[in-house]
Amino acid sequence: MNGIDWRIVVEVAAALVLLVVLIRLTRPLQAGQGRGPAHVVTEVGVAVALAAVLSIIRVFRMPQGGSISLEMVPIFYVALRRGAGTGILAGLVLGMVKLVLEPYVVHPLQFLMDYPLAFAALGLAGFFSRVPLAGVLVGGAGRFLLHVLSGVVFFSSYAPEGSNVWVYSLTYNATYMVPEVVIAMVVMVFLGVGFARGGRRRAHGHRA
Repeated sequence: MNGIDWRIVVEVAAALVLLVVLIRLTRPLQAGQGRGPAHVVTEVGVAVALAAVLSIIRVFRMPQGGSISLEMVPIFYVALRRGAGTGILAGLVLGMVKLVLEPYVVHPLQFLMDYPLAFAALGLAGFFSRVPLAGVLVGGAGRFLLHVLSGVVFFSSYAPEGSNVWVYSLTYNATYMVPEVVIAMVVMVFLGVGFARGGRRRAHGHRA
């Protein structure tokens, strides 16, 4: 019993509950309803709010100081259902929220790369709505690359003496980004988002 960290168990359970809430709040979309601008704004707001909460509910804490959460899942969810434009917007807003929650800025360009641009890159998943797992992979890779570039340019002083700064930045960011993307892919399979090919066409055809 001593080996169980109940705090982590509770946090993971809370994260899963929040994801179920996201599914229920967007249920009308699965019936081909709620596609107006107001519904889009509402869904983006819900996704960003859930992502912000999930960002402080860490599924696992890396020894190197990074952490793994489910924060990317709501943004992927919106991107795959609504398209890249809406997904990029949701990610951009999340990046600004993250800046408020966990600010760490050493340079204006670093701020752009690590916050709005990195999280907006998650919305690239929307270009692959017919192949959702590929979309999650592309969106996660986009965020990863921006963090790596930021690390090389602005945090090279943290690299061990004599080490290659690119290797350092790649390794450091991979320690939390790779598991986080893999977990996001597993969760997206669980949610079943976008796996019915041609679902949107059937929905539009049904209304016609």
